[in-house]
Amino acid sequence: MSRSPNVNVQTFINEHPFSPFQWLIFGMCFVIVLLDGFDTAAIGFIAPSLVTEWHISRPALAPVLSAALFGLAAGALLSGPLSDRLGRRAMLLSSVIVFGVACFASAYSDSLEHLTTLRFITGLGLGAAMPNAVTMMSEFCPDNRRATLINLMFCGFPLGAAFGGFLAAWMIPHFGWRSVLFLGGVAPLALAVLLLLTLPESVRYMVAKSKPVEKIRATLARISDDARNAGSFFMTEAAPTVQGQSGMSVVLSRSYVIGSIMLWLAYFMGLVIFYASINWMPILLKESGLTPQRATLISALFPLGGVGAVLLGVLMDKFNANRVIAACYALTAVSVYCIGQAVGNVGLLVLVVFLAGVLMNTAQSSMPALAAAFYPTQGRGTGVAWMLGIGRFGGIAGSFLVAELTRLHFSFGGIFAVISVAGLVSAVALLIKQAAHPQRAVGADLKATGPVGH
Repeated sequence: MSRSPNVNVQTFINEHPFSPFQWLIFGMCFVIVLLDGFDTAAIGFIAPSLVTEWHISRPALAPVLSAALFGLAAGALLSGPLSDRLGRRAMLLSSVIVFGVACFASAYSDSLEHLTTLRFITGLGLGAAMPNAVTMMSEFCPDNRRATLINLMFCGFPLGAAFGGFLAAWMIPHFGWRSVLFLGGVAPLALAVLLLLTLPESVRYMVAKSKPVEKIRATLARISDDARNAGSFFMTEAAPTVQGQSGMSVVLSRSYVIGSIMLWLAYFMGLVIFYASINWMPILLKESGLTPQRATLISALFPLGGVGAVLLGVLMDKFNANRVIAACYALTAVSVYCIGQAVGNVGLLVLVVFLAGVLMNTAQSSMPALAAAFYPTQGRGTGVAWMLGIGRFGGIAGSFLVAELTRLHFSFGGIFAVISVAGLVSAVALLIKQAAHPQRAVGADLKATGPVGH
């Protein structure tokens, strides 16, 4: 069979219909992100039960609420450079196994210290899984649908967190708080078996690393049989390439450093809002007079709002993504402030919490797609992972911020007024990124890698 000399892998992906094979990759990455959301939020939903069973004060919960976040940060920061060196598949598989085993073991904790340690290890796996799922998915997407598909995938995180809230509200009265962690461990271990059998390596990564042409051809052939005629492969980059450097050097290079810092700041402030709300809202609502079950159910509406990210992904693919997300963060600030003003009216509170969740999670869920489009393949794993990793410290800051505000006897409204400022900071950061790195049209300023093949 004669083979054509050269195939551009991104052009190949752009020109062929989105295949069942790509939908399978999407489905596996979606479930990884869903379980990430479930396991991350689980500790907030079981927190009231821990206070009751172990007779501990609210401030004493801060370390266990934050332990997974420290792990999430460390896991993301470590996994990004490893992903660019070892591959997306190896990092995804190992990270899912780590957080599954650790969450399963957490169900058998007998002290706050024991649970805190296991939550940190769970966080390591969760932190490595998320950015690698985003990177893997982005490298199998056509350019003109990348933001839409990544945002759709990223909806798994808030849906997993919300699903965890609804499940916890039912499971804890029937089976106890340990059952939530048990489920959070068994599900990823089952998924790991599927990943081992079916998950491929990123085709763009294989080209960038000059992997054997047979492997690249076999993977692309699962998208379309047309790939079987290819003799060699190359790819183009819309983002400026930084020749001969590691992923970390790309992220901090002169071409990228301002945009990198602004991505970190925007994501950091977004997670201040998310974790301050998801970890403390059940307790704050309970103290404002709601029953524990109603407080948990209303709190679960906040992460459920992430489904709006699909619409924002479509807008990002059509318009200026930096400005679209900045506007969403600004509206988030307004709606989070309104949560604090609605506490006396349950109907209004339900509406405002859901609206704030839609805006907050839509903006936050869109950030990985923004980062994936910003960096070239040689630094994409590190770039996405470091934004997510540094951002996780915002989650830690959010948890401790509310602990400190309650210690200072801030009112419910005062706490949410302080939290809302973070949304304005995120909006400004993305406008600075746009000014420093004006968004280019897809396909402009393309740089080609050398062909891989023979």
